[in-house]
Amino acid sequence: MLTEEIQFCGHKNIRSLHTRTIEITKDPNLTLNGDCIIGVSATKSCSDLTSAMKNKIRRNRSIVEIDLIVEPFSIKIHGIGNDNLLLTHLHDIVLRKSNFICDRTLCLSCNVSAIQIPRKMIDLLKDPSKQGLLVIGVE
Repeated sequence: MLTEEIQFCGHKNIRSLHTRTIEITKDPNLTLNGDCIIGVSATKSCSDLTSAMKNKIRRNRSIVEIDLIVEPFSIKIHGIGNDNLLLTHLHDIVLRKSNFICDRTLCLSCNVSAIQIPRKMIDLLKDPSKQGLLVIGVE
């Protein structure tokens, strides 16, 4: 399995209430409108992923497994790749429950959205000093 890690930070405005998406962003700031965002100041966006990772994600029906880690908690998120994914956004990564594709979309048909992330994890991510980790794996 090919893996890539992305570190991100918490922010006081993280709410994690969106029912269809999860997002992390390289941007350091967050308004209350960004209710799908769970982390800021990420070390990578879609465009920063390696070519090898992008190629694996772009295989139709590839299995994308994501570990979301906010110590001492972690959850597994499962999604599906697609050969139409662009993976070119310079700031963001979005995991989607739907099949909507744009340049920020990492994977589709995910089993978890922002509202489903355990509140204990989200409470930790409301602290700007708290670090999180996304580990993306594709077979």
